[in-house]
Amino acid sequence: MRHEVFRKIKDESFASSKKKRTFAADYAAKAREVGHGMASPHGPNPFNTKNKMYAIVEINGQQFKAEAGKKLFVHHMQDAEAGQTVEFENVLLVDNDGTIQVGAPTVEGAKVTAEVKCPLVKGEKVLVFHKKRRKGYRKLNGHRQQFTELTIKEVIA
Repeated sequence: MRHEVFRKIKDESFASSKKKRTFAADYAAKAREVGHGMASPHGPNPFNTKNKMYAIVEINGQQFKAEAGKKLFVHHMQDAEAGQTVEFENVLLVDNDGTIQVGAPTVEGAKVTAEVKCPLVKGEKVLVFHKKRRKGYRKLNGHRQQFTELTIKEVIA
């Protein structure tokens, strides 16, 4: 009696796992028909960086990885206005579908175009506290870094 119950449970679990396998196999077959390979039911993987063009660009003394559609917060640009298109020609590296061009010091003819979304964005406040123990010396300073928000339109190489 006891063995029959265990056998029944085992058979049910095997049947349910078999159903899961057929669903996965059917899904993979449908994905291959459409041309997506082994796609996810939740859409494309946002962390998949294959077949994307990106560049390493220097903006205001800092290096950023720029891809089309990516949002960047760079150090404050004095003459930037909202909606303005800005070009950066100081491109250090370009990766185009696995073909990498490294500049010496920059890549010839490569540039990154971006649109200014917000010319002034303030970062979080950082408190700097100095104290010398037993001397009654305390000093508190605050600092908020100013940024400019950019959206990368395209990378031209």
